[in-house]
Parts: sequence; C-alpha cells; structure tokens
Amino acid sequence: MGAETFRIYTVDIVVFVLFIIAVVTVGMLKSKTEGSSENYFLAGRGLKWWLIGFSLIAANISTEQFVGMSGNAASHVGLAIASYEWMAAITLVVVAFGFLPYFLRAGIFTMPEFLEYRFTSGARTFMAVATVLIYLLLLGSVTYSGALTISTLAAKGGYTLTLFEGSLIIGIVAMIYVTAGGLKACAWADLIQGSALILGGAVIMYFAFKKLGIASEAAMVVSPETGEVVMKTLSPDSGTFERFVDLNRTRLNMFLPSTDTILPWTALLLGLWIPNFYYWGLNQYITQRTLGSASLSQGQKGIVFAAFMKLIIPFVIVIPGIIAFNLYSKQMQIEAVYNTTTSLTRYYKANPQTKFVEIVEQPTEDKINSWQPGRYMIAIFPDADSLKKVKINNPFVLPIAKSEYDKIFVSPLTIFTTEDHSWRSVNKELAKEIDEYNANVNANAKASGQLTSVEKLIAFKYDTALAQLLGNVLPQGSGLLGFVIAALLGAVVSSLAAMLNAGSTIFAIDIYKKHLSPNASQITVVRVGRVSVVIFAIIAIALAPQLGNPKISNSIFTIIQESQGFISPGILAAFAFGIIVRRAPPICGIVSLMTNLVAYGALKLAVPSLQFLNRMAVCFGLCVLLMTIITLVKPLPKPMEFKQNINIDLKSSKPAAVAGVFVVILTIVLYIIFSPLVMAK
Repeated sequence: MGAETFRIYTVDIVVFVLFIIAVVTVGMLKSKTEGSSENYFLAGRGLKWWLIGFSLIAANISTEQFVGMSGNAASHVGLAIASYEWMAAITLVVVAFGFLPYFLRAGIFTMPEFLEYRFTSGARTFMAVATVLIYLLLLGSVTYSGALTISTLAAKGGYTLTLFEGSLIIGIVAMIYVTAGGLKACAWADLIQGSALILGGAVIMYFAFKKLGIASEAAMVVSPETGEVVMKTLSPDSGTFERFVDLNRTRLNMFLPSTDTILPWTALLLGLWIPNFYYWGLNQYITQRTLGSASLSQGQKGIVFAAFMKLIIPFVIVIPGIIAFNLYSKQMQIEAVYNTTTSLTRYYKANPQTKFVEIVEQPTEDKINSWQPGRYMIAIFPDADSLKKVKINNPFVLPIAKSEYDKIFVSPLTIFTTEDHSWRSVNKELAKEIDEYNANVNANAKASGQLTSVEKLIAFKYDTALAQLLGNVLPQGSGLLGFVIAALLGAVVSSLAAMLNAGSTIFAIDIYKKHLSPNASQITVVRVGRVSVVIFAIIAIALAPQLGNPKISNSIFTIIQESQGFISPGILAAFAFGIIVRRAPPICGIVSLMTNLVAYGALKLAVPSLQFLNRMAVCFGLCVLLMTIITLVKPLPKPMEFKQNINIDLKSSKPAAVAGVFVVILTIVLYIIFSPLVMAK
C-alpha cells in the first residue's frame, strides 16, 4: 500500500484544528505589550531559559528538516545529514559564551545595531537593508514549502487544498499572534510548537521502528560509493534494533567520501562553519530570542538547552527517514517515475541506439502490467487527460503526454549523471552504457572547446520519505496523524512567525526609527512594526504560490540559497574581528561588508565552478585579511571598550558552562560512535 492511500479521519481534523486554536490562543493571551518597543520587539527582556530554548528550536525547524532532512537520510547520505544539527550544537555553545555577553552588554535590539555600536552607522544600514531584502525571499520560500507539504498531505488524504489556500492558512496564523504580541507571543507559541514537533518526530520514530520489527523483508544500501540496493529477507528472530543496524550499517556513518556531491567529510572542516555561525550567532530571527533574555545567565542556559535538543533532533527526524527507505524503497521508486521519464526521454533522444529504452505509443493496460524490469518503456499518450487515467505500479514504465514528449530537447553535449547513489543498482547495464556515452560526449566537448550540460538521473523520490511514514506506519483513526500534521504546520508557522517578527524589528528600529523618523515615539515605532508584520505576511502569501511554477521555482530557490553568501561571510568577519581585535578602526565594518559583496559576486562570475560554500570561505578569509591590514596600518589609539548600555545582570552561568562542555563532548562522542571505524565492526 503506497502513501497516497492514507486516510484522514474526522478525529485527525479535530486534533489539527484544536492545535491551531491552542497556538493562536496562547500567542494572543501573552500578547500584552504596553506600547513599549522593548516589550513588543524583545518581550520586555524577560524571557526565561526554557522559553528561549524551545523558541530557538521552533524558529529553526521547518519542513526543510522534516521533509528535506528525512529525504536525505533515506538516500545514501543517511545519518551524515545530521551534521547540520550536531555542528549547530557546538556553534550554539560558542555563541552563548563568545557572542551573547557582548550583545547583551550593548543593549541592542537588532544585529545591525551592533555594527554601529562597534563600527559605524553605515555598516548598520548596509546590513539592515540587505537582511530585510533576503528575509522577503525567505518568507516566500518558507510559506511555499509549508503550503506544499500540507496541500500534498491533504491530497493524499482525499482533500483538495491549493497552494494559495495553504499559504493563506500559514500566513494568517503566524501574522495574527506576531502582530498582536511580538516576540513574547512568538516565544509562548513556540513553546507549544517546539514541543509538538519533537514529540511528533518521536511518535513517527516509534511506529517506524515498530513497523520494521514485523517486516519480512527490507531494502538496504550496501555502499555509499556504489549505492547498491538489495532487498534482504529478515529473520523473524532478529530484534528491531538489530535489524536496523544490520540493514543500515553503511549509512550510520557521519563521514562520507570527499568526492560525495551532497555532504563530503571535507565540508565539516570549514565550509559549513561560516553559514553555521552566521545563522546561529548573527541571524536576527534566531538571535532575537537571546536578545530578549532576562539576564546573561538565562540566555546562556536557554542556548545550551537548545544545543542539547539539537543533538536529539536527528534521532526523531533522520532515523525515521532511514527506516522509510528500508520499508518503502519500492514506493519511492514508483514516486520517482515522472522525474525518471523526463531524464530518460532526454537520454533516448540523445542516444536512440540505446538497448535499454523503448518508445511505445498508447500501450495497453496488459502491456504496461506485463512489462519486465531491465528495459524502460517510455509510454506516450495522446494528451494530458489520457495520461491522468493511467496508474503506474511499475517503475520501468515511464508515462508522458505526446505534447510534452515533443517539447523535450536535448543538446548533443549533454551528459547524464547518476548523483543518486542508488541509481546504478536499478540497472547496472544501462549505467555502464551511459558511462560510455558520457565519455564520448566529454571527448567531443573537449575537442571542440565547448561546455557540457548536465542531466541528473533519479531512481528514487527520497523526499517522499515523510509521506510514506505518515501513510503507512501511524495507526489510522487514532488522531496521531492529525497531531503530526499539526506539528508540521506548527514548525512552518513558528519559522514564518520568527521571520516576520525579525523583519519587522529591523525595519522599525534600523530603517524607520534610524533614518525615516528619528524622533518617533515608542508607540509609533511599535505601530510601524505591527504594520510591517502585516505587509510582510501579505508578501509571503502572495509570493509563495508563485514558487510552485516550475519555470521559476528552481531559480528562486537557488537565488535564496546563494544570495545569503553576498552578506553572511562579510558580516561574520566584521562581528568576529570587531569583538576579538579591539583596536580595529571603525572603517573595518563597512570594508568587510563591501569587500564580501564585491568579491562574492566577482568569484561567482569568474569562477562559476567554485562551490558556493567554498566561495564563502574565500570571501571570509579575504575580509579578515583586509581588516587585519587596515588595523596594522591605522589601529585605534586605545582598545575598544564595550560599555554596558543597559541595566541587566551580565553574570555568566557556571551551570550553563558545565552543560555546554558536556554538549560539546557528547557531540564529539556521537561523531566517534558513528564513524567508519566503529560502524564497520
């Protein structure tokens, strides 16, 4: 039974609706701000550690983790994808004791404001404008991914929910309590949503293990290098955990080969640290929670608490994704049929002599059902309507409408890659033929001095891992499905709410108050913040459905991913250098930001093959180098003194420091446990 057959019961709908009501109600009840900027934007600087911890996690986790991370886990990447969480745990500990004391001492509302405190107002304005522009893109993408997830799940349950309707639900829920209560409302709503998403993940993991324990056979990936998939008969006497480790030993490995295209072990050395420190230490929609701390001690405890939860998250998101492939690899292969259709149609048009792809126009139902694995049938149907009537249960039958088939074009310089490490195991002979074809194309391209284009071959739709689990492992009619879907919605809403709150804070404080109306009262600034929340939410709701257009969605997401590199290395370099090197002159701040902007763009144009994480590392190094030269040539006469500008307890927390050391040690231990040396035994 595929995930498309799961049913949403009335009890699931009731649970789902009650969850939304609970979130909005709690947010509204905690929304008294008394007209003060500090109360609205920073929760009156009164957040306790447990609120900070849950709010950090809820603001961070969205469908990207539940869908994307579990999907990566289902692929050859396996547990290695957990590095995004476990590296964050170490980063958070450093932020708690290396960054937060300076931010609270300065009494700032926003991250751009710190650049003026340490450097110049020009650096502050540059960061503020750039951050708001990037947040507008992020607001649309977060809303889109959430709307896509819940509309897809609704469709699988027999309900129709358009992308616009899904975006409207998510946007309005977030907008209501953020507009009313600002950060305090966000933090309390996040307490519910953060708890729900961790509990929801744990529920899925429990029932996934339970399902694996009674399975008669399951798929295993033999090698991360070859990705060979083997269906293995399971002994009824073997324990559930024993089965899991036996099937997935090669995927319970945090260190993938340096040649891996997704997450090579070399990326753990440098490439991921720059965006990690920027995200957790300098990103407004994350750090705003810590700026609202009741004291330095409360902030540090909250951050370390969040760091500990980051160690848990892979076990409730990544592990279920791995099990999803064990149990439902065949369904994932069928789900990938339409992706495979496009890529193999291009291959057939490029190499019509192939022995492994055959064109069949309007095949009969008997022909489709009797088609044997080994060769692919590209089944051409007259129009889209007749295509919709065809139900495909054979991954070697690739349906396509004639109009779409005719439109597909392939360059003679196209090569076909198998980045999906499991692809070769599906048809080894075809993979060998494609390798030979690619070799000829590369030789021709080299001889003519032309560039090749790339077409990816996909065997499994890994991103359906979560849907497979929801449709197959959760008890039907128990309300658990409604709870898990509500937790997914909560994850999206909390991330969107955090961005709305952060974007409105930067606009109101760093742009409106700083430049447009310096004498504005606190009541006016809060009003501007509330209005900007509504405007940003409308933009998110309007932009999100547009990302569903395949003609623009890929380019938009690429822009979002890479565009942050235009500012993040320069910002991180300026903050870190400004804190560590006390004699760095004010000009260093704007130099770092402008240098990164120019260098990142220049490298993108001049060296397009340089992966964007490596491009960020180069730009970060260049910014630090220039600031070092400037400081050596014209240092400040006296070291910069970070004066305390606010009445807040800045005594560091010893228990948090001890817990932070424990988190770092535990992270290292996890990397050792899930290393090739240990898992190979």
